[in-house]
Amino acid sequence: MDCTIDVKEKDGLRTLHFGSAWIQGAMQVDAPWALALEYTRTMMACLLLREAQHFPRRVLLIGLGAGALTKFLYRHCPDAHLTVVELEPEVVEVARTSFQLPPDDARLRVVIGEGADYVRNTQQKFDLIMVDGFNERGYTGELNTQPFYELCRTRLDDQGLLVANLVGISHGSKGGFAYIETAFAQRGLMLPRCKSGNTIAVGATGAPIDLEIAQLAQRAADLHQRSGLDLLPLVRRLAEAMPERLKL
Repeated sequence: MDCTIDVKEKDGLRTLHFGSAWIQGAMQVDAPWALALEYTRTMMACLLLREAQHFPRRVLLIGLGAGALTKFLYRHCPDAHLTVVELEPEVVEVARTSFQLPPDDARLRVVIGEGADYVRNTQQKFDLIMVDGFNERGYTGELNTQPFYELCRTRLDDQGLLVANLVGISHGSKGGFAYIETAFAQRGLMLPRCKSGNTIAVGATGAPIDLEIAQLAQRAADLHQRSGLDLLPLVRRLAEAMPERLKL
């Protein structure tokens, strides 16, 4: 790649950088399978939207970074098969040597390539697509366009969810979320904004989602029990915007 990959460590937090102060991924050294960054925890709210015994089964992750999302799903969703598309082979090497990304096996496959090209050329269907791909300047390229999100929708099955990390949305502005709304026929949701400035958006296809906030809270409690990830604060923030139920 055009910049140096740096790994830094301070107070037990190991971080990945692409030649700048911008954090591209992180890991708590004493808890390598946990999600150290708030936005990665928020992205996992997608696990509350479908029934855990059936979802996810086939996951496409675009952008590897330090491998936090991949590792969490690998450990806590044992029935899921994960395909990860990463543009830079050096990032994969660093994720494995410094951030404990597991080697490829029957459940995990890392592909070197461009994410939009992979979605365009694959014939495989997924029930979850997670998009978290940026270069050293925080630029997403084709990964944050309406044609790309429309492609993603064609690769989702009848339980399908897209989850995308949208950076740089200012207050009152939809930014790339408008593309997701259009691509998913208005079945889009922006989750409460992270303190870091990241906004996580969800697009849904297939079976309707209609959940009482109490149901979401119970699913969050169940996820906390089996994984240690506490999404109850996020559910409470969602309840402020939709007091009774979430429809998607």
